[in-house]
Amino acid sequence: MAKRKASKESKRDLPFEAQLWKAADALRSNMDAAEYKHVVLGLIFLKYISDAFEEQHAKLVVEADSGADPEDPDEYRRINIFWVPPEARWSNLRSRAKDPMIGKIVDDAMLAVERDNPTLKGVLPKDYARPNLDKQRLGQLIDLIGNIGLGDAASRSKDILGRVYEYFLSEFASAEGKKGGQFYTPRCVVRLLVEMLAPYKGRVFDPCCGSGGMFVQSEKFVEAHGGRIGDISVYGQESNHTTWRLAKMNLAIRGIEANLGKEHADSFHRDLHPDLKADYVLANPPFNDSDWRGDLLKEDYRWKYGVPPTGNANFAWVQNFIAHLAPAGMAGFVLANGSMSSNQSGEGEIRKAIIEADLVDCMVALPGQLFYSTQIPVCLWFLTRTKGNGRFRKRPGETLFIDARKLGTMIDRVQRELTDKDIELVAGTYHAWRGDKGAKEYADVAGFCKAATLEDIRGHVHILTPGRYVGAADAQDESEPFELAMKNLVSEWRQLSAQSAALDEQISSSLKGLGHGE
Repeated sequence: MAKRKASKESKRDLPFEAQLWKAADALRSNMDAAEYKHVVLGLIFLKYISDAFEEQHAKLVVEADSGADPEDPDEYRRINIFWVPPEARWSNLRSRAKDPMIGKIVDDAMLAVERDNPTLKGVLPKDYARPNLDKQRLGQLIDLIGNIGLGDAASRSKDILGRVYEYFLSEFASAEGKKGGQFYTPRCVVRLLVEMLAPYKGRVFDPCCGSGGMFVQSEKFVEAHGGRIGDISVYGQESNHTTWRLAKMNLAIRGIEANLGKEHADSFHRDLHPDLKADYVLANPPFNDSDWRGDLLKEDYRWKYGVPPTGNANFAWVQNFIAHLAPAGMAGFVLANGSMSSNQSGEGEIRKAIIEADLVDCMVALPGQLFYSTQIPVCLWFLTRTKGNGRFRKRPGETLFIDARKLGTMIDRVQRELTDKDIELVAGTYHAWRGDKGAKEYADVAGFCKAATLEDIRGHVHILTPGRYVGAADAQDESEPFELAMKNLVSEWRQLSAQSAALDEQISSSLKGLGHGE
């Protein structure tokens, strides 16, 4: 199992989260991380709603002489606290943690919570009684989680639960490796997307929402910049049932109201929000998905810029995002680097049509090793329906290119993170270029950013790789310390090595597909 050290920042923010993870992970035994994820996160969720319930219950007991009824579910629902029936309260679970039947007791608790809270129907895990789940370890896990306050007012004000939950999602993604990328986008990448788009007000949509990280960061952004949480409304969709459940729990613990549909569904073949026109689309779709059944959608209304190839869903996702944008809507999303330059199976023509429609606002090349799911370097696309909507300066025929491949810090042998300064630099450059109110004045920086024209892009045959536009960085100052120069060279060498390995893997996979591999 892959291990990842907590970053210095996360340890400073929440000292016990790494220790909590270490203790919980020690109880995993031989259980696969993909299974154990739901065991742990389900219990954390139940502890959270039970804490909030118990605190309100204690208040109502004191107020009983004034007519309050601590056993009336409406006393809780009216202040947006989940009603927790007696058999599901944490005090009951903890008192029976050593009971050989603890698995069934937890399952019954989950069923009771869903029964009495319709918004959670079909969301909570209910497989704790299965034979391969060690009941002694389950009891120990209940005792461990029971030591942490998660849902009382003091803990909620510090977002203790949200941060523990997010940390655990991150660690499970790391433990699962490639599979983990299906439900979790690294926090720093989500933060960069959100900071660049700046969704202050309107409808936010993610048609491949994973565990809901885009929505969480969007609400954090609004709150951090003095806005009102209710100013944005959240819509999402997720094709994987267990991941859809994670998203529902992740949003419920934060009190975020979201329309994720009544169930999981495939965005291409069963769009749950067909009439939605979003002000912001934020997404991290599966990279280079070859199993999206595109042959069944040849005549789909969304393919305004060209029919996407059945062997790669990248431009199916791009056109799906565009189809859901409001007249002044903007989209920010992650794609594999190949999307910027590929000419296979008509992808180049689709990209050209999107560029010629003047939809591409900004392109950002990211460093490698940011994702758990792949070592392949990725990029960020930013599209806008109009480059003259009055919110920013008029910029028709212009596109900003940012080469951020040299940014980021290695937090262990295989994983890189973008720092706060990195995020501020990239987002600030974009805001300066598009003319956000209060932003700094924009200027091209050799090797980092370039404001290009449509003619420039045509000159590069509609290839959107930032490195083609930003040019080489200014000559290195000869007074630069040797240690710093060496560090930069080693970092670049590692990045190029990772890219080389990824390309070798892609070539090998392609050869196997042609019958030339082992």
